Parts: sequence; C-alpha cells; structure tokens
Amino acid sequence: MVRIGNRYIGDDHPCFITFEAGPTHNGLEMAKRLVKHAAEAGADAVKFQIFDPERLVADKKMPFSYEILVDRESGRLQRVEEPLYEILRRRCLSRDEWRELKRYSDNLGLAFFSTASFKEDIDLLVELGCDSIKIASGDINHHPLLRYAARTGLCLQLDTGSATLGEVETAVDLILTEGNEQIIIHQCPSGYPARLNSINLNIIPTLKRLFPFPAAFSDHTPGWEMDVAALALGANLLEKTISEDRTTPSVEHCFSLEPPEMHRFIQTIREMEIGLGSN
Repeated sequence: MVRIGNRYIGDDHPCFITFEAGPTHNGLEMAKRLVKHAAEAGADAVKFQIFDPERLVADKKMPFSYEILVDRESGRLQRVEEPLYEILRRRCLSRDEWRELKRYSDNLGLAFFSTASFKEDIDLLVELGCDSIKIASGDINHHPLLRYAARTGLCLQLDTGSATLGEVETAVDLILTEGNEQIIIHQCPSGYPARLNSINLNIIPTLKRLFPFPAAFSDHTPGWEMDVAALALGANLLEKTISEDRTTPSVEHCFSLEPPEMHRFIQTIREMEIGLGSN
C-alpha cells in the first residue's frame, strides 16, 4: 500500500489533498504563512520546490511566459514574460531555512515534501525527514535521478506533463527495479494556467488501469471544477496551488486558491466523496 507519512493513498482511503506553495512564496516568512493557511484549512500535506537556479538555468536571460490576473472582477488575464532565473531566485531558501520550514510544518501536523531536480536535492529531503519526493514532468526521462530517488525508499510522485504512456511505463519499471513500490502517478497538464483542451482528465482511469498505483491530479486551473471532475474519475490525490493573493504579478498565482477558499475547497472534496459513495 502506498503511503505518505502516516496516511495511506488509494481507492479505499480518503482523497489525499496537497497544497502546493513552492511557486507562490518569496521567502521563508511567506512560506510559513502559506503552511499555516494549509494546516488551518485541513490539508493533508504541503509541497515546495527545492532547486538551485545557478545550476538549473544556464542562460540567466532566458524568458519564461505566463499569465497574471489583472482584474479580479472580470477574471481578465494578461500574458507577461520575465527571465526564468529571476522567477526561481525569488523562491530560493537556504538549508537552514528549509530545516525551519520543515519543523514548522511538522508542528502543524502536515506532511511535507518537495520536487527535487538534483541528487543533492534528494539528499536534503532525506536529511529533513520528508515524507515523499516529487519528480517534475521534465525529469521523467532523467533515469539516474529516478534511480537515486527510488533508492531512498520514499514515496515517489511522478508528474507526467506531456510524457507518453511508454515513458511513464519506463519510469515506473525503473523505480520498481530499485525495489521501491511507493509510486503515485500525476496527471499534470502543462501551462500556467493550463488550457482546457490540454487537461485530459480521462487519462486518470487509464493510468489506474495500466498501473497498480494511485493516480493523482496536479491542477493548474482556476477554481476547483477540474478537481471535482478528477475525483469523480478516480483521482486518489489532488494537488492545488495556494497563494496569499491571486493578483500577485508572478507565475502560478492567478489560478491559486486564496486563504478564504482553501477550507471551502477541502469541504467540497469531502462532500463529493460522500456523494460518490462506494462501488
């Protein structure tokens, strides 16, 4: 049975709800506030992103395009562009800050995990005592990283992005050969926000039919209609980005949940679970 911390993930268990705070904080204090909001809302886990922009981005001027919310009433979005390096630099924390943030999350009763891009990131997550490791869509073919992560024995969550089913199968087989059966496969549509025609929630039952592991949905859309649909289609874990203010002019804020919405989101999912019943 797949487990994150002390919670089992699967069809016979409540949907596991993760709030993603990695892209929407700008330092330790804001990260801690987002963790507190997640705990107060009743989330099961909080997720972050550990990386080193100096290693991850070769061209510090390489542009990254995304949308921001410029009018709350109408929902009007505006496409903007800035160097990817600057976006990532805003989210960097030191090792000591990661330790403090993990302790803070522990004290609030939240499972804590992060996306890892390098072996050193995985070492840090193990050192921190994290409950899971997430692999980004772009690294699903990074077989040395997958092997290294698998050997920790921690639950591995695979974002699939635009990967083919064959690539997903290869990644899963590789993890299994390392003796790790703690795997969760995420349908993770690309885009910030994702376009409706790219979400393809119908892949969730397919993933569950092809692989004997829980399926998840990483949502990059405003509201929670897609999450409700994903739950109805069998998603065992939902990941939703949170923000203190959706109008913040930075990536991923425009489709995030704000503090007043976080509890309503979780309440909706729990009510949907009751309504769906059992088979």
